[in-house]
Amino acid sequence: MGRFENKTVLVTGASGGMGVSHVRAFHAEGADVVIGDRDPERGARLAAELGERAMAVVLEVRDERQWADAVAEAERRFGPVSVLVNNAGVPQAAATVEHTELADWQRLLDINVTGQFLGIRAVTPSMRRGGGGSIVNIASSMANTATPYFAAYTTSKWALRGLTRTAAMELGRDGIRVNSIHPGAVSTPFITEPAAPGAAPIAAAYTPEPFAIPRVGEPGDVTRLALFVASDDAAYATGSEFVVDGGLLLGPALRYEEQRPPTRRAGSPAAP
Repeated sequence: MGRFENKTVLVTGASGGMGVSHVRAFHAEGADVVIGDRDPERGARLAAELGERAMAVVLEVRDERQWADAVAEAERRFGPVSVLVNNAGVPQAAATVEHTELADWQRLLDINVTGQFLGIRAVTPSMRRGGGGSIVNIASSMANTATPYFAAYTTSKWALRGLTRTAAMELGRDGIRVNSIHPGAVSTPFITEPAAPGAAPIAAAYTPEPFAIPRVGEPGDVTRLALFVASDDAAYATGSEFVVDGGLLLGPALRYEEQRPPTRRAGSPAAP
């Protein structure tokens, strides 16, 4: 029996990038999945592939009405929402603070923060009706540090940390947990494709070689953590931040491939 049998799981940004990985994994664990995406055709194809325990809803996360409709449709088909994975988000084309356009700044905040706020607000009554639930906000390792040339994106993810913790404090007594996951560089169109025409993708400026786990993450690395955080296995965790970045935030790791430090022979005195 899967961890999400008889539970309704709503995933946003669900038909591309990490979203598809999340949807497939929750479905495999027994969930009734609601595929929320602004692209109705891609969502419908994924739902058709998964079968009767999946449905697609049109969901532009900045649209309050679409949130209300999505939750209502989910309840009519499957019952109260048990899990919300606030996965939808957009990247930023690299620019200094001075050269960041106001429209770009506002768009990122609207999608990456307001969209998640609207999601939390929309599912809360449904989760109360179902006796509780779990909200997983997909943040970023950029929410834990300063990142030059990505002020709008970094700010949006820092703001999401505050939203997550505040919601966790408010909703805990309703049996609703709220946590965030902070991925590093993950191999999705988010980093492999340009954020704007003519812009270089994030992957062009990043190499994992200096870090503790010298590879780019895969969507499954994040999905497996999301399954744990959303499940009853993490029933005592709320307001928590789960980093999955291959050691990116630790900083570059020292390498001794060419000249390793001397080893001490057994029984020889240690150096002072």
